[in-house]
Amino acid sequence: MSETLDIEQHEALVAYLRRAGRVAPDESIAVHTLAGGVSNRTVLVERPNGEAWVLKQALAKLRVAVDWFSSPERIHREALGLRWLARLAPPSTTTALVFEDHAHHLLAMQAVPQPHENWKTMLLAVRLSLDHVEQFGRLIGTIHRDSAAQRSEIEKAFADRSFFESLRVEPYYSYTATQVREAAAFYAGLIESTRARRLALVHGDYSPKNVLVHAGRLILLDHEVIHFGDPAFDLGFSLTHLLSKAHHLSAHRPAFASAARRYWQVYLQTLSPVEWLEGLEAQVVRHALGCLLARVAGRSPLEYMDVGERERQREVVVALMQSPPVSIEDLIERFIASLR
Repeated sequence: MSETLDIEQHEALVAYLRRAGRVAPDESIAVHTLAGGVSNRTVLVERPNGEAWVLKQALAKLRVAVDWFSSPERIHREALGLRWLARLAPPSTTTALVFEDHAHHLLAMQAVPQPHENWKTMLLAVRLSLDHVEQFGRLIGTIHRDSAAQRSEIEKAFADRSFFESLRVEPYYSYTATQVREAAAFYAGLIESTRARRLALVHGDYSPKNVLVHAGRLILLDHEVIHFGDPAFDLGFSLTHLLSKAHHLSAHRPAFASAARRYWQVYLQTLSPVEWLEGLEAQVVRHALGCLLARVAGRSPLEYMDVGERERQREVVVALMQSPPVSIEDLIERFIASLR
């Protein structure tokens, strides 16, 4: 069981790696706990030969203010995702899996080389590059397009959506519906349509915080929610981050609005042609509204927003839900205009 090993206890981790033959008995390794994750213990291991691994161990109870539980078995879904994304994603945009341990619910992957920066941190500092935005659109567009083309094999491997339910549908949609009663009907329809759509491999956590920038290239992390389902979720979830930063960084709203538009344009260019393109945009709009509200009223609110900003976003999005935008462009324009 995973409780027998806590990888944040460095001496115990080193002993485990030696006992399992992952490192030599006399090898001197450096271990550093990495901050920021709510759902996993995450540790950097540096070896004398220059090789570096990131070890992740799934938590049964997430590190948030309200009770939020998910099976630690999801780490093995991430390992499966790493194996498949190595084939589906553009070259050098994911990390290589080193090993997986079912007994302790952990995996090790190659660390992203230094120097690198977290893309969310860069965006909050208004270091906004359209090249990065375009890479963001191409990356997820490629995954959606190529996984749809290999549906017969991928759908079977990623058919289970229980982690998406426990880590996304429940905390983002179902829980938020209990907190914002006027949005309950909207969420009920969105949940129903999302469960019915099985079109492509969905990352499920496609956001700037899960992207590192190394040598100008985006590298995608954190694949524990990956499943075969509704690709519109990835787009709505990720657009939420660009639009929420447009809200928070009010002096830079035009730049973030332009980034959101360009992201959508590049995604469509990458995705086309696929048979399910028709109807996609309206579903993306619905997911964006659902996530925009969930990130201020759900179990995982955006930490960079103050109480006033969260309340304003709540008011704006609930109003938009009553008469949803007809396109991504309409969503961006109406959301930004309403903030004024």
